[in-house]
This record gives sequence, C-alpha cells and structure tokens, in this order.
Amino acid sequence: MHQFIRRHLILQILLAMTLGAILGAWRPGLGVACKLLPDIFIRLIRMMIAPVIFTSVVVGIGRMGDLKRVGRIGLRAVVYFEVMTTLAMIIGLIMVHLLHPGNGVNARVAELNTKDISNYVGKANEQSFPAFLLNLIPRTLVGAFAEGEIIQVLLVSVLFGVALASLGERNRPLISGLDLVYQALMRMIAGIIRLAPLAAFGAMAFTFAKFGMRSLWSLGELVTCMFLACALFVALGLGPVLRWNGFSLFHFLRAIREEIMIALGTASSEPAFPRLMAKLESLGCSRPVVGLVLPAGYSFNLDGSSLYLTLGALYIAQATNTPLSFGQELGMLAICLITSKGAAAVVGGGFITLAATLAMFPTIPVEGMVLILGIDQFLASARATTNLIGNAAATLLVAHWEGELDLVAARPVRTRGSSVGTGIS
Repeated sequence: MHQFIRRHLILQILLAMTLGAILGAWRPGLGVACKLLPDIFIRLIRMMIAPVIFTSVVVGIGRMGDLKRVGRIGLRAVVYFEVMTTLAMIIGLIMVHLLHPGNGVNARVAELNTKDISNYVGKANEQSFPAFLLNLIPRTLVGAFAEGEIIQVLLVSVLFGVALASLGERNRPLISGLDLVYQALMRMIAGIIRLAPLAAFGAMAFTFAKFGMRSLWSLGELVTCMFLACALFVALGLGPVLRWNGFSLFHFLRAIREEIMIALGTASSEPAFPRLMAKLESLGCSRPVVGLVLPAGYSFNLDGSSLYLTLGALYIAQATNTPLSFGQELGMLAICLITSKGAAAVVGGGFITLAATLAMFPTIPVEGMVLILGIDQFLASARATTNLIGNAAATLLVAHWEGELDLVAARPVRTRGSSVGTGIS
C-alpha cells in the first residue's frame, strides 16, 4: 500500500489534504503556521514559470518560422477565450438564480465590518482598462522576468521569437541551446513537484485553522453553488466542444488529473502550469501552440474566475436584499467582461476583481464582500481548478484546429471511433 501511494501523486495530495484539514481543525495555531509550506512551494514554481515560457515560446516560434501561422493561432485563441469566459459568466448567473444561495442571509450593509476587505477594495480602485493595457508591457526588457508577470513574459518571448525566426538558418545554434535549457528546467520542475503534497497539506491546514468549519457550514450553500456551477461549466460548456472535435471529456480530465489535484490543493493554477505544459505536449500538442495558447490563457481565459464574478456579485445582492432588474444584470455582465481580463494580473486576483466589478456597479454594495471573505479560499480552489481545465482544453482544441496535434499521441483523450482529421483549417 505504501509503495502504491508513493507512485501516485494524486493519492499523496488527497491524503495530504485530509491530514491538513484534520490538523487545522484540531490545532489551529499549528495549522496557521503551516501556511509557510504552500507559500514556499508556489514561490519555487513561480520562479520557474518565466524561463519556461520564454524558452518554450522562443524555440517554438523559431522552429515554426511561419509568422502568419503564429498570428492565426493567437487570433483563434483570443476568440475562443472570449466565447468561453462569457459562457462561464452566464452559467454563474443561472446557478445563482436556480439555487438562491444568498436568500435568507438578510445582511444589513450598515452593520457589516469592512475593515478586513479595505485592502482589497483599495487595490480594486487601482484597476482600470488603461492600467490593464499598460500592465501588458514591462517597464524594461528584464522587468517582465523580475516581476514574473505571465502576460509580460509572453509578450517579450513572442517578440524575441519572431525576431529570431526572421534570421533564418542562422538561428539554429541558439534555438538548440534554448531547447536544452528548456529540458533542464523541466527536470528541475519535476523535482519541485514532489513537494506538492506538502503544499496541499499546508494549504488545507491553514484554511481550516484560519476560518474553521463554522465559516464553511454557514456559507455552505455558496460553496456548493460555486462547485456545482464549475462542474456544470466543465460538463455542459467544455464537454460538448471537446466531443464535437473528437475528444472525450472524461478521458481528458483523467489525463490531467494530477495537475487538477495540484490546483485544487493549493487553490492556485500557477503551481500546475509547467507540468501542464509538459502534459499537453505529451498528448500531442505542438510546442509552439502550447507555448502561445497556455500562457495567454492564464491571463485571458480565466473561466473559473469569470464564473465567480457573476456568481459572487449576485450572491451579495441576494444576501443584502438588493433587487436587480434583468437589464441591470445584463449591465453587470458587461462590466464583468471588462474587469475579468485583469484578474490574473493581481495577487488574489479573483477577490480583487470582484471588488473592482462592484465598484463599477454601485447598485450592489461592495461592503457585502465581507460575507464571502471567510470562505474565499474554498472558492479559490474551485476557480483555480476550473481555470486550469479550461486552459488545458483551449490548448488542445487550438492545436487540433491548427493541425498541430499528433493524433497518435492524443489517442488517450480521443473518443472511440472518432475520425482521424486535423479539425478546422
């Protein structure tokens, strides 16, 4: 049994999460101290993301050579991102109306203690569309790598890759060298990932110690609504699209199950990013597509975070007895389409972006965010997991549409009897 657990990362993470929850509930003081474990793990992974993106994208574009194809891949990805994030928001709206998780809370805005969310609201006030556009561009060439902003690193990588591709055959020695660096980085990540169970243990211990079972049970309807909405998006949103293109949702989720558990256990999709890149390549996606679509998705295709925005906003409206007309809900949805694009650029992005949304839509009191602060860690696990699944699916689909998918390697995630083809050309 011991050897079986050692060979399966997903079982290690599940066991670690269970033990962490027990420790946090039993010894809260020790559980709070365990937060250091996920912080160390996430920082170790984050230091690897920028060089992994750079080497992967540069090598991919440099070898591809066809810059028109690079532009076509980017355009298809952006259109797909916008459609799916909008669908996620609509599902969030529908689920709140079906389950009414905020009914009966009857919170009075004047009695809410907003001290705990003042920092989030302050950061939300700094968010704007012009600020988001400026954030796409690093202050210096090395600044993107120093700050670790995924979208900035991607921009620098694409520009460098395009410049390198324009050099023709002279770029071969540098591309070969960067490819070796990429392989060495992935070896390093394989070692760091072994610490994932410890990170999951610490994250669960801290969550249960900090907020306790009382917070979870008191807001259990919202937690349930969030997880059900995310499951519905994956099953009815991503599932049909994957199946229409010849892929099995069940087999696909099974293929990336360990990456899903990392995101679920740490409440962040970033720790699974490098491993997910390698997994998608092993499933037949070409490196150029993985290098372009996956990092872009981490900034623009946040399905779970988008769903959370509409669900969280309407929950607060219900909990504070704030009536909304159908037109007002559509207006809020339009605002969410704008604010959601900056969610990945900020630490604690989901919660801060919700604050920014409510600040732009004053009908719903931003003070109501106090009601969900205590369980945001649980909601963050649902957001991160859905974000990861959505971006993995987007990469697979774009690779398929571009004819950049090895159908033999992708056989484990294809439906039985699906025809062999390259998708939309």
